[in-house]
Amino acid sequence: MTQTLKIDFVSDVSCPWCAVGLVSLQSALTRIGPAVQVELTFQPFELNPTMVVEGEDIAQHLAKKYGSTPEQAAASRENLRSRGAALGFTFNLDQRARIYNTFNAHRLLHWARLEGLQLPLKHALLTAYFTDGENPSDTATLVRIAGTVGLSTQRAQEILNGDAYAAEVRAQELFYQQQGIHSVPAVIINDRHLISGGQPPEVFEQALRQIAAAVMDPG
Repeated sequence: MTQTLKIDFVSDVSCPWCAVGLVSLQSALTRIGPAVQVELTFQPFELNPTMVVEGEDIAQHLAKKYGSTPEQAAASRENLRSRGAALGFTFNLDQRARIYNTFNAHRLLHWARLEGLQLPLKHALLTAYFTDGENPSDTATLVRIAGTVGLSTQRAQEILNGDAYAAEVRAQELFYQQQGIHSVPAVIINDRHLISGGQPPEVFEQALRQIAAAVMDPG
């Protein structure tokens, strides 16, 4: 019997471990096969909600926010590159010179969910930033990326020119903060089970199988 699980993937498009977590989750679902189906929704979380419009140099940002030395930052980049490569995701972190505000990207993701294209847009945004080194706060870039996954570029431009979905995104951000989510990725299954961080596929696979089995046989 096929079991459907609800998954809320709380994340930011400027979070590298969110990219790792997403491809890990999808790898786990491929391993499980048709026995478990999911209703996957991406929920907004801003790592840097007060980031200035022009962004900030990534090295300076990491040093200021986390106290990272250049050597620690280099080791972290290599760890991410290796984890990503093992999962089929390419991190070109040397091209990621700056970190940006992502609120408008989250507004587009909210709209994309209504259009049934949230997953491809999420992938496109992660690839644009971490693989291609593009600016996920730039309006023209966001409009172009929206078009590549089949969304209306005219409507994307209209959304970004105004404040459409701003209230909805902020409400969802606040909701998850109030639920105790202060770091991402946070993968919430059936509103009850939390998996934190960019876990390996094996961790997601085991959790999903256990939760699906419990739902089928609650006794």
